Amino acid sequence: MFGELVVVDDLAEAFGAHVVEAYEGRDDEDFAFAVSGGGTARQCYERLSDDAGDRIDWWNVDVFWGDERCVPADSEDSNERLVRESLLERVGGVHAVHPRRCSDGPDRYQLLVGELAHFDVVHLGVGPDGHTASLFPNSPALDADPGRLVVMNADPSGLNPFDRMTLTFSGIARAQLVLFTVGGAAKQPAMQAIADGADLPAARVRAPRVVWLVDRDAAPR
Repeated sequence: MFGELVVVDDLAEAFGAHVVEAYEGRDDEDFAFAVSGGGTARQCYERLSDDAGDRIDWWNVDVFWGDERCVPADSEDSNERLVRESLLERVGGVHAVHPRRCSDGPDRYQLLVGELAHFDVVHLGVGPDGHTASLFPNSPALDADPGRLVVMNADPSGLNPFDRMTLTFSGIARAQLVLFTVGGAAKQPAMQAIADGADLPAARVRAPRVVWLVDRDAAPR
């Protein structure tokens, strides 16, 4: 497995500690934070908003999305809605918010990401099929040109619905820290396969530092 595997009892607590550490160790005033979606991400952001206290000045934080479903922003399936409810509305405001809009196409977000020196943190999860962000097994985005940071994509298997806009591996690699959070027994087979060297999308992620925070139910044996 590429990166650091850390088995934890409390994913949300461990996530918050790593984000605060990255914030306090940043090399610029602003902090570029790319967020994720899903139930584990919601728990992580709610805990982060509750526990960060004075350790994060949210007016220094720029929020980006690692991926988004092509649904209305108020849809229950929207990652934007999840992050607004679980983090942004709870902290009261941040320096800048950069939601994705599929109707704009990927080039606008490509330019936005390209203007960054780097992401300080990219938060990712792992699906039972081994996908991360919206990089699905056998999907076209896996073979995106290295110069492409953002693309449209879809799951050819149909297991994961909706067209998507997602960071590519090159886009993710612009992170100083990639922080995976993986929880639950349903994710254990994927984590085991990744630990055993399977060529799943999540296993292809590279960055200066990659940390896998995994609870005991999801941990490889």
